[in-house]
Amino acid sequence: MTAAIQVRLKPSLKREPALCSTAVLHSDGPRVCIGGGLGEDRLAIPVKPDAATLFGPRGACLLEPEGPLWISDTGHHRLLGWKCIPSHDSTPADWVIGQPDFAHEGRNAKADPSAASLNVPTGIAAIGAGLVVADAWNHRILIWKTRPCAHNVPADIVLGQANFCGTEPNGGGNVSAHSLFWPYGVQWDGSRLWVADTGNRRVLMWRGVPSCNAQPADLVLGQPDFDCRDENGGADPGAGSMRWPHAIAFWQGRLCVTDAGNNRIMVWATVPQVDNTPCDWVLGQRHFNEVDHNQSLYWPSAATLHMPYGIATAGDWCIAADTANSRLIAWHTTDCRSGADSRALSGQLEFNAKGDNGWLSPTRESLSWPYGISVCTDISVIADSGNNRVLLWPLATELLA
Repeated sequence: MTAAIQVRLKPSLKREPALCSTAVLHSDGPRVCIGGGLGEDRLAIPVKPDAATLFGPRGACLLEPEGPLWISDTGHHRLLGWKCIPSHDSTPADWVIGQPDFAHEGRNAKADPSAASLNVPTGIAAIGAGLVVADAWNHRILIWKTRPCAHNVPADIVLGQANFCGTEPNGGGNVSAHSLFWPYGVQWDGSRLWVADTGNRRVLMWRGVPSCNAQPADLVLGQPDFDCRDENGGADPGAGSMRWPHAIAFWQGRLCVTDAGNNRIMVWATVPQVDNTPCDWVLGQRHFNEVDHNQSLYWPSAATLHMPYGIATAGDWCIAADTANSRLIAWHTTDCRSGADSRALSGQLEFNAKGDNGWLSPTRESLSWPYGISVCTDISVIADSGNNRVLLWPLATELLA
C-alpha cells in the first residue's frame, strides 16, 4: 500500500494486503477519455451539456473496432454517437439522440415522450444491424433496426410500453411478459435479446429481434412466472432468485448476470431454455443464500463484490465492474465455481483496497463508481460514472493471450 492510502485506514479494520500481479487494463493507461470535467478541488462535477461532456454515464459500447461509438449520457438524458472511434481526449460527438441539440438536457427533452426521447438511459448494445437501449425511467427498451447515423433518429420498436407515448412502470398495469419496470441492462447474443428488468427483479429473453411494439418476452429468469416481481422470488435468496439484476454477458457458452442487490454474479453453465432455471454458480459469494456486500466485511477481497453493475467478457475472462468498490476484477474460465477468487484487478492497488479514485484526487487512470463496461476486440469501454467520463482503455496483454 502507499502511504497516502495507509493514513486513511482504521487500524481495527485493516486487513492483510492481497496483492495482484495481473491487471485487467493495460499499464499504458486509457487511450482516450471522453468527458471527465473536474472542479477546482479536482472532484468530478455535473457539467453543462455540449458535444464532448458527460454527466454520470452508465453505459457505452463500441460497435466495431473502428466505430461507431455510442454512449448513454445518463444524467443528460441523451445518447451521444461518434462515427469513428475517437483518437484523442474530449473528441466531440457527431450525433445526439434525445435532445434537440448538444446544448440541451432534461427528461424526455422537457416535452412529451416520443420515439426519440429518453429518461435516464442506461444499458446500450448492438442488436444485429441495429442498436438497443434501456430507457430506464421511461420503463421501456428502444430498438433501432439499423444503427442511427444522424441526429434524433426515432427508434423503430418499443418494448415494455404499448407505444412510444407510454412511460408508466409495467405499462400502468400489472407485471407481465409485455411489461418492464426500470430496465437497466441489454445484451444481444446473436440470436436472442436479453434484458435485465431490474425493478421487476428478473431477466427477460426474446428469441430473435423483436418485430412489434410491446412484444411479450419468451423466457423469464429470477421469477417463477411472468406475473411475479417479488424480491428474490418472494423467498430466501437462492440459485434462481434475483434482487437487482443489472447487466448480462456470455462467457464461453455460459450466461452471466450481475445481481447487484445480492452483491453477486450469477452464472449458468449453459444458456437456460426453461423459465426460472436456477444458476449453477455465483461469484462474489460463497453460497447461494449469502448476499452481504464484500461478504459482510468492510474491506473487499479477490472473492467479493459490492453492487456489481457491469459485466463483459474477453476470451477466457469474465470482467466485472465492481461498482461500489470502484474497481474492475476478472476471473479466468478455469476458475468458474462459487466463491472463486478473481485473478485480475484494475482501479485499486490491491484486492483489499476500495474507495472512489482510491480515496485520492481523480487521475486519468483512477475509477469512481464504474457502472458499465463493454469490450470490442482488445478495447474496453468503461462508463466511469463517478468521474463523469467514458474511458477507452486497451485490455492488459495477459487477458488477450
